Amino acid sequence: MCGNNMSAPLPAIVPAARKATAAVIFLHGLGDTGHGWSEALAGIKSPHVKYICPHAPVMPVSLNMNMAMPSWFDIIGLSPDSQEDEAGIKQAAENVKALIDQEVKNGIPSNRIILGGFSQGGALSLYTALTTHQKLAGVVALSCWLPLRASFPQGPISGVNKEIAVLQCHGDCDPLVPLMFGSLTVEKLKSMINPANVTFRTYSGMMHSSCIEEMMDIKQFIDKHLPPVD
Repeated sequence: MCGNNMSAPLPAIVPAARKATAAVIFLHGLGDTGHGWSEALAGIKSPHVKYICPHAPVMPVSLNMNMAMPSWFDIIGLSPDSQEDEAGIKQAAENVKALIDQEVKNGIPSNRIILGGFSQGGALSLYTALTTHQKLAGVVALSCWLPLRASFPQGPISGVNKEIAVLQCHGDCDPLVPLMFGSLTVEKLKSMINPANVTFRTYSGMMHSSCIEEMMDIKQFIDKHLPPVD
């Protein structure tokens, strides 16, 4: 790759089999790349949907002794009261909003875009959906939490996504992001957006990973909220 070394490589993309009329933007977890999730999504793809799996920039991560790795923002600790990288989270959300804008320019309206992610990527997808002025079709939040939760007002949000559909999934044996984080997050979400639109699924025996049952639930959610238009 020539030019600026700071620019992350182009996203891993699963193109639509016919004209793309909808898109899923999916953000990987800490230390990963978009490739694994693009393969997983290719296994549940719908012909009119384009799947975009960007790669996070490489940066030092405090939690991992400042080792450099793909990360959307810095993670300082994993307990609910750990300090958070507020500037990094907000900047990362702006970068995701720019990706959404790019798809809108490509002809896919934002209300035909589902934002999703796993772990740190899921956290960023929730934060972005709740702070953006772009109306989205839904959010898929896997094994994650809501970052900067204290920065949100008590009670319902007033933005364009106050009725957004959310599928939140978590393994009940997750040693990294405990199920408790998922449960607290879902309660917070239900106080901010229409609780009828929030679905929380847990998977017995699943650790900090995914499973076939979860992928089927994701497929069902995507098919419901991004139906074919033609």
